[in-house]
Amino acid sequence: MSDSKHLNKITVPVIQAMKSGSQKIAVLTAYDTLMAQMLDETGMDIILVGDSAGMVIAGYDKTLSVTMEMMLYHTRSVTRGVKRALVVADMPFLSYQPAMETAIKNAGRMLQEAGAEAVKIEGGKPVAGTIERIVSLGIPVMGHLGLTPQSINKFGSYRLTGDNEESARQLMDDALILQNSGAFSIVLEKIPAQLAKEITQKLDIPTIGIGAGSHCDGQVLVTHDMLGIFDKFQPKFVRRYAELGQTMREAFKHYLEDVKGGRFPSVDESY
Repeated sequence: MSDSKHLNKITVPVIQAMKSGSQKIAVLTAYDTLMAQMLDETGMDIILVGDSAGMVIAGYDKTLSVTMEMMLYHTRSVTRGVKRALVVADMPFLSYQPAMETAIKNAGRMLQEAGAEAVKIEGGKPVAGTIERIVSLGIPVMGHLGLTPQSINKFGSYRLTGDNEESARQLMDDALILQNSGAFSIVLEKIPAQLAKEITQKLDIPTIGIGAGSHCDGQVLVTHDMLGIFDKFQPKFVRRYAELGQTMREAFKHYLEDVKGGRFPSVDESY
C-alpha cells in the first residue's frame, strides 16, 4: 500500500500545470535534512539545493568554488528529509560546461546518487544543446537566466541584466531557446519586472523569479537570507521574514553566560 503522504507528491508535470492553473509556485533553498524537513512540512512546492551553499554554508565569497562532491553531499542530505516537494539540485560550475559527456554524467549522478528529481543549469543559448540532450535522457532541467552567479567574472558584478533593449531581447530569445530545448521551468534572476512579465506571458513553461518582480509564475529566495541568518549583504529583492541571526546570537550568549556562571546545567537537567 502506498504511503498517503506521497499522494500529493509534487512532480515536474504538477509544477507545469500550476502555471496553466494560475497557481503561484513557492521555492526556497535547503542544504541539510532538518531544514529540508521543515520546508517540506510547510508545503513548499520546490526545494532548491542551490550552489549558494558555497556562500551561506561553506563561507566562500562566490559560488565558483562549489564542487560536484559538495553538491552531491548537500543534495543527499536534503532528499533524506523530503517526501512531498520537488527537489531540484544546482549543477555547479564546470560540472556541465566542459563537454556533453561530463554534463550527462554529472546530471545523472544528481538523480542516481543523491536522489534529486531535477537539475538546474545556468545560461542561455550556449547551454541549450546540453539541456536538450540531458532532458532527452529523462533528466528534467530547470533553466536560469538573467544574473547567473557562475558567470560573475564575466559580468564583473551582481548587476541588473535586461535593462537595455539589446540585453532584454537576448534574454527573451534565450528564454524561448531554453523552452524549446526542453527546460521545464526557468529561474529569472535580477531583471526588470516588466521584462520578466513579458517573458512569463510568452512562455508556456513556468518562470521562477528572484528579484524579477511579481509577475513570474513563482518566487525563490535563499532561505538563510529570508530568515535573517546570512547578513554579509542584503539584496533589495530579499524580504527578511525573521531576524534569526540576532535571535541565535542572543541564545548563544545566554548559554555562554549560564555555563560560565555555573547556572547550566541545573539539578533538574542532571541525572
